[in-house]
Amino acid sequence: MAQPDPQDLERIERAIGVRPTGLRWARGHGAPSNRRYVVELPGGATAFAKIAGFDYTADWLRIEHAHYVALASLACVPRLVGWDDDGEHPALVIEDLSRAAWPPPWSRSDVGIVLDTLELIGSAPIPDEIDEAAQRRLWDIREGWDLIRADPRGFLRLELCSEGWLEAHVEELESAAAAATIDGDTLVHADVRSDNLCIRSGTAMLVDWNWACVGSKDLDRITFAPSLAHEGGPPPWEIAPGHPELVALIAGYFCEHAHRPSIPQAPHVRQLQLDQGRVALTWAARELGLPPPS
Repeated sequence: MAQPDPQDLERIERAIGVRPTGLRWARGHGAPSNRRYVVELPGGATAFAKIAGFDYTADWLRIEHAHYVALASLACVPRLVGWDDDGEHPALVIEDLSRAAWPPPWSRSDVGIVLDTLELIGSAPIPDEIDEAAQRRLWDIREGWDLIRADPRGFLRLELCSEGWLEAHVEELESAAAAATIDGDTLVHADVRSDNLCIRSGTAMLVDWNWACVGSKDLDRITFAPSLAHEGGPPPWEIAPGHPELVALIAGYFCEHAHRPSIPQAPHVRQLQLDQGRVALTWAARELGLPPPS
C-alpha cells in the first residue's frame, strides 16, 4: 500500500492544532472515496482522520462535519476532534474507535445494544443543521420496483428469483412500496450497518453521519435488519415486525441498485446491496403473504 500523502499530515495538523507524530492507514481504508488514517498524537493518544478523495465525497464530508457538530450531545456520536477545509480535500478528525468491538459476529447482547441506540437516536431532538441535500437523498430509496418492472433484465441477472415469480408478484411489491411512508419527525441515521457502527461500553457508536435526515421512526431499524440477518444475526422479522410496505420499499431499493455498474470509488457497495437485497426480498414476500422467491 502507498505511503500516506505528506499533504494529509499538514491537513490533519491544521484540523487539530498539533503536529501528529505519525500516520498509518486505518481499518477499512480500501475504498478510494476517502483516505482514512489512525493519527498518532504527542503523548501516545490516537485519533481517526478521514480526508476526502473526490469532489462529491468532499461535499459529503462537509455535511458529515456539520452533523457531528449538531449532534455532539448524543452518546452514540463520536467526539469531534478537529476539522480543516482547504476547499479541495477537507479533513475530518474524530476520536479513535479502533479498540471498540466491530461486529460481526453478532451476539444477542450486541443486537440489543444497537436497537436501544436506534431508539435513542429516534427520541433525540431534531437539530436545525440537518443538511437539505442529505434530506433530499432520503427520496432515493423510492427508486425500486417501478424501475425493475419497466426493465427487469438487470435484476433478473442477480438470480434472486425466477422470471415467473417476478412477473407474478412485481405489481404487488410495487404497490406496497408506493404505499410506504418514509416521512416523519424522527432523526434518522439512514446508513446503519456493521461497517458504520461499533460497540463500546454498552453503547453503539455510529459513524458516517453524512446521510442523517428526518424521516420515519422505523426506517433505521428496517434498513439495518437485512444486513444484520446476512451477517448471522436474527431474522429481520424479529427486528422490525409488521411493516410490509416499508420492507417492500427497501427490498426494491436494494434489488434495483445491486445490479447497477460498480462504483470505482466504493467497489464494495454493490455487493452490500446484493446481500441486503437477498434478505429483504425474502422478508418482503413473507410480510406480503407471497410465496418465497424461487
